Formats: sequence, structure tokens, C-alpha cells
Amino acid sequence: MADTRNKFTAAAALAILLLAAFMISAANAAGDPPTEAPKEDKKEGEKGESGTASTFCESTDYKETCHKSLEKANGTEPKDLIKAAFDAAITELESSIKNSEAYKTVQSDPMTEKALAVCEEVLNIAIDDLRRSFEKVDQLDTGTLKNNIADLRNWLSATIAHKETCIDAFDNTTGETGAKVRDLLKTSGELLSNGLAMISQLQKFVSSIDFGKIAEGIKGLTGGGEKRALFSSDEEVPDFVESHARRLMAAGPATLKPDATVAQDGSGQFKTISEALATLPPKNTKPFVVFVKAGLYKEYVVVPKGMNNVSIIGEGPEKTRITGDKCVKGGTPTFQSATLTVTGESFMAKDIAVENTAPESQAVALRINGDMGVFQNVHLDGFQDTLYSHSYKQFYRDCRISGTIDFIFGDAKTILQNCEIVVRKPLPNQACMVTAQGRKDKKGDGVIVIQGGTITAEKAFVEANPPHEAFLGRPWKEFSRTIIMQANIDACIQPTGWSPWMGTFALNTLYYGEWANTGPGADLSKRVKWKGIKKMTPEIAAGFTAQKVFVYDDWIKKTGVPYEAGMLPK
Repeated sequence: MADTRNKFTAAAALAILLLAAFMISAANAAGDPPTEAPKEDKKEGEKGESGTASTFCESTDYKETCHKSLEKANGTEPKDLIKAAFDAAITELESSIKNSEAYKTVQSDPMTEKALAVCEEVLNIAIDDLRRSFEKVDQLDTGTLKNNIADLRNWLSATIAHKETCIDAFDNTTGETGAKVRDLLKTSGELLSNGLAMISQLQKFVSSIDFGKIAEGIKGLTGGGEKRALFSSDEEVPDFVESHARRLMAAGPATLKPDATVAQDGSGQFKTISEALATLPPKNTKPFVVFVKAGLYKEYVVVPKGMNNVSIIGEGPEKTRITGDKCVKGGTPTFQSATLTVTGESFMAKDIAVENTAPESQAVALRINGDMGVFQNVHLDGFQDTLYSHSYKQFYRDCRISGTIDFIFGDAKTILQNCEIVVRKPLPNQACMVTAQGRKDKKGDGVIVIQGGTITAEKAFVEANPPHEAFLGRPWKEFSRTIIMQANIDACIQPTGWSPWMGTFALNTLYYGEWANTGPGADLSKRVKWKGIKKMTPEIAAGFTAQKVFVYDDWIKKTGVPYEAGMLPK
């Protein structure tokens, strides 16, 4: 009986918190400028819409779409309305996929056909994220509230990244199919943005709450007992935890006990990495370690969605290398050009190199759109678009990433800690951009953080005549967000620091910051003066450390890789 009362009280407290969050958002949004043309107001209660539903829509950019999406809600509780918004987005995306099928049979352009295949893949991933978000809403009163809401925001940000990938896939196509697909995705894009706005507002509100005091109040109401996990703020991994991942990341080649060994000379169980992965079931959940002996592996390795907890360990990035050369110029869309593709969750890589040797167009070495990816002592080498940190959460430690144009790009929550970033010599008349962060929605949680390490250039770039220019980055999407802090920036970076994408695009809406960097390229006195360039403070910079960006970081700590949750020690 006591347990039932505890659950009921905690659930009631959650409902109050949810409603309060959106009541406050409504008050705050009242003074916000409109982001779409004014629409005819509906009377409260019309078509079953409640005052609570109207309040929910105040935090969104597409209010008319929001009101329509909530009309079929099964109730007026905050959870019911959030789930209705997610359900409407699922229905709309499924309709978009179905309607785009008709375009496949009339294609004469191979790149358009491949773009449609990209769309089918990424939109289905977006639907899966919406479905698990739908289920997560029912779990908000279990586990750690802050963590659950962080997951929701991250997954919804990923749905927008995947939707954008579908649209971007038509950049190198002919005909009108790309424009038609963009139109098909207009409503679903609005629904995804609205859902993200709701969760972002909730996260902002929850972050301001002192859960310790509330937990004590709940404890008193329920007559004592243990504090419910709903109000927990302790994200530390217990001392007794020594996971399989931690042991394997600490092991060297001599002590490693892999599940599969790959060797070109036949001394292992398999001669290719792909053969080793093919032995796993489609939805693997158990840790699976692939040890790859020294050699140059000319293959395209795919860790598909559902193949989770895979680790690939080499004998060192100078000895074990995976290589490929797919590129847009050769007829492969950027999204499909990666030498190593990771869509499975909880992937780890250590002591290995991955490269794409194609020099003349977009050519990805690593694409990762699987959650909770961890990389240590991995070399990623290429030219344009080397590292596609597409979506979700990713952590890189002691890695090297080299390239020319936009060679770290995407919309994941990406932290590169103590990494070496190397600018390579580009083709004639080209300039180099280290980053091209792709946050499409202002409420999205995507960011590229380069913390510590060095940003430098290879000898061929430095000695080029005529010389080339290099910049810290440029805005790929409207709300591009990149932070560089505690790094050593070499003289290869132009004094202006950042480059525009095209004209004035995103210069007012981007978010770029530099903090506590050193080296000849770190001088801020001649940096561009765009509105989106932020004047960093210690407090702002601290908000972009790993513990703040990721919200919870046990998935990193469990691996045993070197990791700083806050600022790097001086």
C-alpha cells in the first residue's frame, strides 16, 4: 500500500511539474515575435482542444500545426499531449515515405535514385526515434527525470538531423524530385520542431528545480521511505562497476580476449572485419569485441542499427588501417560514402585508423549516427567531410582527425577531447574549414566542442605556394554551434577565425565561441564581428564541458577511456 502511495504521489508531482513548465513557457512566449504568418485564433475548447493544449503550443514555432496535432490527444494531461504530438509526427513521416515511393519508378538520374534510398533509410530511423520517444514519455516518472528528458531532446534533435539528411541527399541530383520531397517533408518538419520545442522547454524548467528539496517533501507526504529515483541527481558510476567495456579498453594486444580476431594473413578467425561482424545476430545486445591485427583493410565496414555494444580494437592507428575511396564525384551520396559506418549504439573503437582517400569531393571516412559512440586513439584521415558526426552523442579522446573542407561536420553532441586536428593541403584555389556544424533548429542540442589538443597543419599545407587559407569553421545550417576551448591553435588558422558559408547566411543565428585557447592562431583581436560570435565567460564555457553537454556521462566512464567531465587541468 505504501509503495502504491509513493508511486501515485511521485506521478502526481511529475504531472504538476510538466504542467508548470508549460504554463511558464506560455507566459515567456507571450512576448516572443511570431515565426510564421498570423493565423485565425481558435476559441479554447474548439475541436476538443483544452486550455492545457493551447499552453503547450505557446513554446512552438508552428502553432497552427501544433494545435492540429493535439486534437486527437487521448486526454488533457501533459503526457497525453506530448504523446499526441509525437504520434502526429510518426503518422506524417510514414505518409512521406509512402508518397515518395512513387518517385522511384520514374527515375533516370542514378543520384536521384540513391537519394531516395537515403531518404527511406533516414526517415525510418527518425520514426524509430519518435516511437521510443513516445514510450519514454510513459517512463518519465521512473529513473532519473533529467536523464530521461535529455534523451528525449537528443532523440528529437536526431529526428530533425535525419530529416535534413533526406533533403540534403538531393543536392547533387537533377530534376524536380528533390523539391517535391522537400514539400512532402514540410509538415513533418514542423511537427518535429514543435515536439523538440516542447521537450526543450521542459528540460529548461526541470534544470532549474532543486530536486533535493522536492524529494524531501515527497518523502514527508508518503510517510518516509527511500527517495524516488525520479528526483535523483546522482549520475556517478558506482565504484564496484567494472564493465566488460572498461576491461577491454584497458587491455593491450597481448592481454585482450576478443570475441573475434581479424587478420589478413589467416592467423585469425576472419580475414575481414565485415566477416566477423556478419556472425552477430541482427539485434545484438551483448558486448562483442573484434580485434583487428596489423594490416591495410580495403573494405567498407558497417555496424548497422540494432547491432549494439560492438568494439573494434586495432594494434595501433599506424598499424591497423581501414581504407576506402567512395565519394560524391564517383556517384555515391555523402551519407553513403563512409569507409566505416556506425548506426548501432554503444560502439567503441580504439587503436585503429580509418581513411577515405578520395581527394576531389565529399568523401567520408567515419559516419556515426549511433548513440553513445566512444573513440580513443583513433586516426580519421581524409580530405572533404572526413568525420560525419551525424547525430546523438559522441566522445573522442586522444584521436587525430585530418582533412581539408568541412572535415568535422554533422549535428551530434560531439566532444573531441585532447585530439589533434590536422589541416591538409587542399586542391588548387580551395580554402580549408575545420568544422561545419549542422544544427537546423534553434532548440536542437547538437554542438561540436573541441576541448584541448591542437589545431595544426601538415607540412604540405604550410609550404604550399600559392598558400591556402584555413578557418576554424563555417555554418552549414542556420543554427550552427561550435565551441573551441583550451586548445592550442597554430598559425595555419586565419586571424579572422571563421568563414561564411554563403553571403550572410546564418551569420546572425550561429553560435561560435572560443575560450582559453593558446598559440599563434588563438588571438581574438582580428576575429570576425558577426552577431553569432559569442563573447565567452568562464560560466558560459563551463556550460560546454562534457558533463553539461551530455547531461549524464556514465556511458563514457564505463569504458575506462581517459575523460574529463569538466575543464581540462592546466
